[in-house]
Amino acid sequence: MCGNRSGGTPNSTARPPEFAGEVVKLALMVFLLVAITLGNLLSLLVFLCVKKFRTSQGYLKTSLALADLAVGLIVVPYSVYREVEGVASAAKQETAPSDPLACLVTGLIFVSCTYVSMTTIFLLSLERCIAVLHPLQRKRIITKRRTWWLILVSWALSFSLAAIPLLLVPDITFQYNSCSKLCNYAFPPGKPLEPSWNVMLLYPVTDFFLLSGTFALNAITFAALHRYCKMRRNVGEQPSVTQLSFSDITAAKTIGTLTLIFLVSFIPISVFVVGSVAGYQWCQFSFYAFWILTANSCWNVAIYSVWDPNFRQGVQGLLNKWALTTHRQPSSCSLETHSSATASMGTFKEMLCTERI
Repeated sequence: MCGNRSGGTPNSTARPPEFAGEVVKLALMVFLLVAITLGNLLSLLVFLCVKKFRTSQGYLKTSLALADLAVGLIVVPYSVYREVEGVASAAKQETAPSDPLACLVTGLIFVSCTYVSMTTIFLLSLERCIAVLHPLQRKRIITKRRTWWLILVSWALSFSLAAIPLLLVPDITFQYNSCSKLCNYAFPPGKPLEPSWNVMLLYPVTDFFLLSGTFALNAITFAALHRYCKMRRNVGEQPSVTQLSFSDITAAKTIGTLTLIFLVSFIPISVFVVGSVAGYQWCQFSFYAFWILTANSCWNVAIYSVWDPNFRQGVQGLLNKWALTTHRQPSSCSLETHSSATASMGTFKEMLCTERI
């Protein structure tokens, strides 16, 4: 994700109206930080603690939650920190310091986790497509071992894609952009565009092919589900060996919704990347494009809560366990007090008996 060529330093001389706008943007960033972190922590707890989700689909959703959680724990907090410094420096008419290493780390994590999310949604769509088209063979085709290998490969490829521009083009670096409020790929300021910078077009092209493949898989899945439901209505509620369960249908709907939300959030950033390579500088648009994409990290838990009854049951089960645990603690303390009091009373009675004898 590249930024404007002139966006390497924070805006330290903001006028009063701009200062108020910066505070509003900072409040939005803090809200997203809390929503992304808490939502994905809840998703991880459900996927790791509930036995129903110890499947290939559950492992893929765990990988997706980890990528989104990394954005909430590393990328967004650094942006909030830089913006707090920027607002304080603007109030004092000073220049906020820059940390190239921190920006390099957060920028790589942001780009890599974005690609992890995209490839994981593709793998989820592929898993649902196989489960719907081949329900009898899905346990033989979709194994846990293959799923773990695919997850590792997707993470490795995502980090490799994020590092390609830095390795191939020495002029491209990660810099904190005062417009997007994130660490983005940055071109050297004041330098004319070079053909080597077209490597940045690798990202929208890769995005297009991945999202096109994901949509094709979802289209095949929903077409098969439509045929199955139509046949079921015609034949009646007769049991069949190849009958799909209700969870199979809801899982397909969940993944289809994830794909649609991801596409909507990715269109602005793709337009921005192409425009940046062409030489356009869109400051305001860059903020909305990047933070719409960042906000996508907190949508998954909402989609699971709406479409997936197993997820809702898992959350309810965790809350019930937590309530039982907190309820047992005072009762166990009272039992210990009661037992110790009973023991002391017995000892006191023995002493009285010996004195009487």
